[in-house]
Amino acid sequence: MFLSLALLWLCVCFILFLLKPRRHKNFPPGPFVLPLLGNILQLSLDNPLKDFERLRKTYGNIYSFYIGLKPAVVISGMKTIKEALVNKGADFAGRPQDLLINDVNDRKGLIMADYGALWREHRRFVLMTLRNLGVGKTSMEGIIHREIEYIIKTLEKGIGKSMSPQLMFHNAASNIICQLLFGKRYEYKDEFITKMVHSITKLTEMINGPWAMLYDSLPVVHNLPLPFRNVFTHFKTAIGLVNTLVTEHKKSRIPGEPRDFVDSYLDEQNKRGVESSFSEEQLLVEALDLHLAGTDTTSNTLLIAFLYLSSIPQIQERCQREIDRALEGKNRVIVGIYTCLATFRSLSRQAVIHEVQRVGNIVPLSVFHAATKDTELMGYTIPKGTMIIENLSSVLNEEGQWKFPDKFNPENFLNEQGEFIKPEAFMPFSAGPRACLGEVLARMELFLILVTLLRKFRFEWPEDAEEPDYTPVYGVTLTTRPYNMKVQLRVPQ
Repeated sequence: MFLSLALLWLCVCFILFLLKPRRHKNFPPGPFVLPLLGNILQLSLDNPLKDFERLRKTYGNIYSFYIGLKPAVVISGMKTIKEALVNKGADFAGRPQDLLINDVNDRKGLIMADYGALWREHRRFVLMTLRNLGVGKTSMEGIIHREIEYIIKTLEKGIGKSMSPQLMFHNAASNIICQLLFGKRYEYKDEFITKMVHSITKLTEMINGPWAMLYDSLPVVHNLPLPFRNVFTHFKTAIGLVNTLVTEHKKSRIPGEPRDFVDSYLDEQNKRGVESSFSEEQLLVEALDLHLAGTDTTSNTLLIAFLYLSSIPQIQERCQREIDRALEGKNRVIVGIYTCLATFRSLSRQAVIHEVQRVGNIVPLSVFHAATKDTELMGYTIPKGTMIIENLSSVLNEEGQWKFPDKFNPENFLNEQGEFIKPEAFMPFSAGPRACLGEVLARMELFLILVTLLRKFRFEWPEDAEEPDYTPVYGVTLTTRPYNMKVQLRVPQ
């Protein structure tokens, strides 16, 4: 009996030994790896950012860990991230193809498309189409300003009251991208936008969460009825909503006269024929990719902005004085984004918006990359296919790069003369070939919404509220904890 148990134990140990991942020669160092599980037990599944920073202090700006049996390399610090994403951008421009999100979207769309001809073709098409639809031009301002009018109406209903801005900003950001994608906007209580915003919010909460990490680590659990199945459900709901609009477009469109992104895509699909990579399945996921990227990041940045502005009144008041002075005698609606940017270039208000983006750190781990070939980084060997996780938090809070790395302070973007500067370490949109293609639109939205609302309203922290909690809620995007703010009308000075 004892001999049998001993043999069984030896067999188990031998199997576990075989299942224990082993680092390649000259692979970046990292913590001890467990059989099957890798290093997932060493990470806080609710929010691993502090664990990544802890490991960085032990192993440096480039280290490895394992998600189950899958090797991953975490890169931190401006020097390392710039070397990987900019100087050797093509080597690290791939995407992992074996994660939960890949199974959810059936490897379609643009965000998770691997580096190659299909990705280049579709990214080029998306950038060209967005420019043709007005992104970066004065015509885009009209869409944003019209949505701001609805934000203003919502805020005016709450004058003197305490209100939550969360749903309002999510709906507004969703509507702006909806008008680009589908040529439509929706009332904030409309069933479409309610379902879409809910589905997108849940997807971004869960796709990098603990259950997603379990799914990525242990393929044996893929078919079990565990909470990660909800990701498939929310994705199916969102895709169904997009599909309804695409079906409507097919009936109402005039070929060659595109009204929006969907029309433009259908024109391109017809032009290229059935053998091309432009398919209806690709269109559905690509449109959802753009909607998700254009909604969650902007709305969460606005939530962070008004959390700080309402709880730090002196910064809000300084912004308002400078806005009033620069726009004296002008209409409340500001037209000509680039003219305005030139007007405000030396103002600290520019610094406030950038500081919100820095502290907000909306996409702290960016979107995971992958090595496109066997390559080298900072003296280490990185095999083809290795997952690369860029720790943007380490750059946006890096000692030596910022005057006040650990606190909200617009002085981080002002020189000694009080003029606006943008340090090289400011990279909230990532960098290199896979940098966020919605950066221009996001900057326009943040600029126009913040300036317009600050000129018309004063935002206060409610007297009966608890102290503001700046600790973010972790997900694909970081967001604020629910909060209320008090809204008052103001007269430009």
